[in-house]
Amino acid sequence: MASFLIKDVQIFDGENTIGNGSVLVENGKISKVSKSPIEHHGTTISKPGHTLLPGLIDVHIHADSGNPVALPQSLRFGVTTACDMHNEFYNIEKLRNQIKGGDCADLKTTSFAATIEMGWPMPVVLAHHDTPEVRAEIATWPRLDTPGSGRQYVQDRLKDKVDYIKLMHESGTILGQKFNKPTLELQRAIIDEAHKHGLRTVAHATCLSDTLEILECGVDGLAHCFVDQPPTPELITAYKKNGAHCNPTLATMGSATTEGQKMQEMYAHDPRVQHLIGEEERGRMCACMSFAKETGKAEYAYEAVRQLKKAGVPVLVGSDAASPAVRTAWGLTMHQELAIFVKECGFTPSEALHAATMLPAQRFNFHDRGQIKEGLLADLMLVEGDPLEDIDHTLDLRAVWKAGELCSAYKGQV
Repeated sequence: MASFLIKDVQIFDGENTIGNGSVLVENGKISKVSKSPIEHHGTTISKPGHTLLPGLIDVHIHADSGNPVALPQSLRFGVTTACDMHNEFYNIEKLRNQIKGGDCADLKTTSFAATIEMGWPMPVVLAHHDTPEVRAEIATWPRLDTPGSGRQYVQDRLKDKVDYIKLMHESGTILGQKFNKPTLELQRAIIDEAHKHGLRTVAHATCLSDTLEILECGVDGLAHCFVDQPPTPELITAYKKNGAHCNPTLATMGSATTEGQKMQEMYAHDPRVQHLIGEEERGRMCACMSFAKETGKAEYAYEAVRQLKKAGVPVLVGSDAASPAVRTAWGLTMHQELAIFVKECGFTPSEALHAATMLPAQRFNFHDRGQIKEGLLADLMLVEGDPLEDIDHTLDLRAVWKAGELCSAYKGQV
């Protein structure tokens, strides 16, 4: 594996900044980081006026049906690790095999989420994509009904070599419907069994009451922020009691209320990214899900994130990018999410980038990535300009490396 030196760049290591420094990569890992010149007689990349960042960690995607576009497109946009939050295990195997061919973001997974009969997301999936193929996939999902089945579910996921456990806690409130929802006894059993095996737990919830319930069960993090009502003091207390984190997926929730459509279109048609995204993916990003148009407001989620941040609750960046669902695009929506953190929720650019790199690695126990630090994987993103001053510069992408391998979209350009 080739070694190379990147020099004359600003370095954001996931937490701190070196105004002008160098990074040496050897055997797929970062071997040296310095403010001073590093002696190296091989390939050297000098990029004054550029910023080197850790590869982004998207803590929430769905590579539905093992979609072969998901991981390569994520990588092109600087996402070097993608966390799939519900997928059939045979599709996870497809994606793992795809990664072996290179030019893909790394995959972390829960395999099957902890689903119940006609609970989230079964009714919504069938309402929009009721095909024999989809029904065949749903037939493989767990149908948990007792605490014992929940514990067995976790044990089965260990065989899939999962990285965390995803729960579903959705009443249907935000859609104006009523779905089957797991009992609290079932959810507690899943969380307890996961913790026994050293696995983090995260949960889907999109209304305040569901969020408070699942936090009370002891979950380690939420995979969305609610939009049905303003945050309450009880919310902060519940998050702090658990030491839980929030991945608010603000771009997705803005699509649910339709308030985010203008911003989605702006990112989809940004001239800087047209060569990195396909026509189909661009088109999906311009459409809205609209399921909370009459029942929710994006501002409720923004205010919740502001309050969580102020209270010291960890807030992580994740996109909920998926297909064939509309609203998002793998990789690209992460840049939109970063901008929302900064423009709507009071994050500085460095705080937002920390929430997309070092912080998720810490929360999910991904100990080999998330920082530009000696000994860690050389998952790197090079951008022109200073995203620590203007977060928009994250889309001025000039190179992406996964474990020291340059993404093919940037070959011949660095």
